[in-house]
Amino acid sequence: MRFLNAFRELMRDYRFLVAFVIVLTLIALAILSNFSPYDPQRFYQVPRGLPPSWKYPLGTNWLGQDVFWSLTFAVRNSLLIAIITAIFSRIIAVFVGILSGYKGGTLDRVLMTVGDTTMVLPFLIILIIISMLIKTWTRNMVNLGLLLAFFSWAWDARVIRSQVLSLRERDFTYVAILSGMPTLKIVTKQLLPHVLPVIFTTFINNMAWAIGMEITLAYLGLGIDPTVPTIGTMLQTAIYRQALFLGLWWWLATPIVTSVLLFVSLYWLSVSISDYLNPKVRFQRIGSRK
Repeated sequence: MRFLNAFRELMRDYRFLVAFVIVLTLIALAILSNFSPYDPQRFYQVPRGLPPSWKYPLGTNWLGQDVFWSLTFAVRNSLLIAIITAIFSRIIAVFVGILSGYKGGTLDRVLMTVGDTTMVLPFLIILIIISMLIKTWTRNMVNLGLLLAFFSWAWDARVIRSQVLSLRERDFTYVAILSGMPTLKIVTKQLLPHVLPVIFTTFINNMAWAIGMEITLAYLGLGIDPTVPTIGTMLQTAIYRQALFLGLWWWLATPIVTSVLLFVSLYWLSVSISDYLNPKVRFQRIGSRK
């Protein structure tokens, strides 16, 4: 019931409503890939260079592939990479942030030093170097997601730590400690529920970051196997095969429009949920209705 009430409240925000519809549409496309009549990695399965039509809603490319069905696989694979990145980076961020904030002392300084060092690294250059040195390893979607997760946990761990530093000084934390509650139970029962909103919003932001990095690496030819459709490999292939020069604008426009819609929807989801969870914004919203 509480979840449904929160969802109804969020649906009143036009940003959340639009973003939710876009994300649902993209998820539907990803699910639709399981019913594709074509192999996404085979060429010359349909006539080349056909414009959008009823038979081919997004046209065909110069490699003899149906752009619509290629897009369904691209969205699925890009979302998979983003989810892998977000999940594993959240695991690291939550563990480091809570442990550092709750324990403090030398452990806090060591963990934050590691995190700060990770944040100041030129991660794009390092990702490019790693992708060049172990190119066969990063061509796997799971491996690429894990690599991106390693470079995306530090800032969120610091945000979670700041929340925990405040929470550990609250009365309910002292009561739990004095009552003899085990540390693990204090973390899971007293601290974790209060940092869940931060974890959720940073999860969405991290997904958008991972998709952007995948597109960047694919454009440079250093992402996953270029024959595996993702939004990045679709864009890279269209540019490399000179889609505009051939007059196949739909081939290039499809991954660009999709990526823009994905970035905007994830950003609006994050902002609208963050505003909803912010007590000050909620009180202002309630006051304005009165």
